[in-house]
Amino acid sequence: MPLLWLIPTLPLAGFLTLAMGRRHLSRRGVAVIGTGSVALSALIAILIAIDFIVARPEGLAFQQEAWVWIAIAGFSPRIGFYLDALSLVMVLVVTIISFLIHLYSTEFMIGDESYARFFAYMNLFVGSMCILVLADNLLFLYLGWEGVGLCSYLLIGFWYRDPVNGRAARKAFIVTRIGDTAMAIGLFLLFTHLGTLDIQPLMQRVTQQWPEGSELAILAAALLLVGAVGKSAQLPLQTWLPDAMAGPTPVSALIHAATMVTAGVYLIARLHVLFSLAPSVQLAVAVIGALTLLLAGFSALAQKDIKRVLAYSTISQLGYMFLALGVGAWSAAIFHLMTHAFFKALLFLSAGVVITSLHEEHDIFRMGGLRKKLPVAFWTFLIGSASLAALPIITAGFYSKDLILWQVWSSAGGSPWLWAAGWGGAILTGLYIFRVVFLVFFGEARTATPPETRRPGLRITIPLIVLAALSLVGGWIETPSFLGNLTLFSSFIHHALPPAQVVLDGKNDETILELLGIAASLGSIALAHLLFLRYPAFLHGLMLIPAFARIRKFWHFGWGFDRFYEFVFVRPYVWLAHANRHDVIDNIYKIVMSFTLKWLRKVDRHDVVDYIYSALARLCLFLYRALSATQNGQVRRYATAIAAGSVGIIFIGLFA
Repeated sequence: MPLLWLIPTLPLAGFLTLAMGRRHLSRRGVAVIGTGSVALSALIAILIAIDFIVARPEGLAFQQEAWVWIAIAGFSPRIGFYLDALSLVMVLVVTIISFLIHLYSTEFMIGDESYARFFAYMNLFVGSMCILVLADNLLFLYLGWEGVGLCSYLLIGFWYRDPVNGRAARKAFIVTRIGDTAMAIGLFLLFTHLGTLDIQPLMQRVTQQWPEGSELAILAAALLLVGAVGKSAQLPLQTWLPDAMAGPTPVSALIHAATMVTAGVYLIARLHVLFSLAPSVQLAVAVIGALTLLLAGFSALAQKDIKRVLAYSTISQLGYMFLALGVGAWSAAIFHLMTHAFFKALLFLSAGVVITSLHEEHDIFRMGGLRKKLPVAFWTFLIGSASLAALPIITAGFYSKDLILWQVWSSAGGSPWLWAAGWGGAILTGLYIFRVVFLVFFGEARTATPPETRRPGLRITIPLIVLAALSLVGGWIETPSFLGNLTLFSSFIHHALPPAQVVLDGKNDETILELLGIAASLGSIALAHLLFLRYPAFLHGLMLIPAFARIRKFWHFGWGFDRFYEFVFVRPYVWLAHANRHDVIDNIYKIVMSFTLKWLRKVDRHDVVDYIYSALARLCLFLYRALSATQNGQVRRYATAIAAGSVGIIFIGLFA
């Protein structure tokens, strides 16, 4: 494990090489450096994982310090790395998925004029994410946190000549800055009161100095939650993620599967001790997750763009992870994070093949009948969709989502209402993703002249096949009781994260919930088949009803969040930005002078002079009446006034 530092260093070295030498490198050289550096990082991560599991270091954690980053007034954060079960799972997911996306990109982006710049940004993205998950202190973690934020801006706006792409990149950068600002304040709060940002000592001091439910624990956890909500696109900061589809398809796969959006989930899991001491904030995590997974699921049902369907799906699945974190099912959240990385990367990359073969067509209603023309894309997209819909027994998504739903029901922090939200989300998931499957790959082509299709090469096909295999077998390391109760994943991750506090452990309950989960998956797929393949006329007729059409439009535009933010925040800010200070002052003067002139027109010059003397006369009359009121002939009031004055004079003489 001495090579741990190489995991983030190799992608960063690739970034520097490509950034400085891109004008002198051939496309093959760019591909070798960009993909090779990430491949080496993934290989080292795998070797370290084997060594970690076999050698089992003391405390099942390994720490490596490179050098002291800053040393001032007792504050000395390090460039240091911390490896435990949680960070090992995360770094394996990040490096392996990123390598497959890089390999895919070498063919997918081959015709782009900025080939080297693309891989430079991608390498910086991977290096920043590796820093984030391996950092042993929160300041170093925040460096990686901001690094992925910067890279998201660069990659979403990669085709910057299109103003739409630039706007989407700025939107992602600005919206996530809201969360980042809250997180930075939270870090200041933690250091001010606990004197360190080293994660492990910090969690020990939190336990020792802050009782459960203390105001400081709640405030710190709430601030960090806002940071996590921004990065993981949860309510109410979810609006940036659908627009992030402006970037190239491999960027969408990287952001949505292995990096950035999972950072918020990782942050809460890494600081689970702090969140456990703030029960109200932890409940807020669960409620935010439940609401997000439902709202995003409905929005996915109303989208026409294939990538935007997958974007809202990502928001919804991240909601499941937040739901699990909120009820204390830490390992279930990370398990679903891992399986989600497999099938969501697969779905985006398969969608990229479809889009490219149809000459950049994104509208699912202009597709159709592609299962024979694009067999690799069809089968891989079908496997990814089945895993996303939690098709029972044979897909990885079934095992991770089933575990979340069971622990939401049975854990001390769960409730039937939260479980109902998760179960309803499962129905929506199968419905919206198989809507895409049936519209894109079945039926007849919906264009007048079906476009020519271009089949993918090996560098695209190999990542699709590997991800498809992982989307099927990746969940077999954690099975429910009726399938053998295999707990390899949770047993390993529990060395870093505590197990869920189960209060309902009845086998009958678990069996019933398993059957309900299976019914949600199979029933939603069957319903999608009926609505979008067998009887599409019924749904078309339903949309002719004005009420249903308005609801669909409302869901299509993300429940109106963008419009609300546009009117409340964006337009006032843009107006102030376009109007300089002098213009604003001039406008104020114009308004004031306009009212003054209107008033003066109503009175002539003599009237104005009369107003001055009339005002003086009224002032004299008011003062006369006030003074005469003191001479009312009542002796008792005179005596009270004399006594009050005497007390005042004595007080002044004593204390002045």
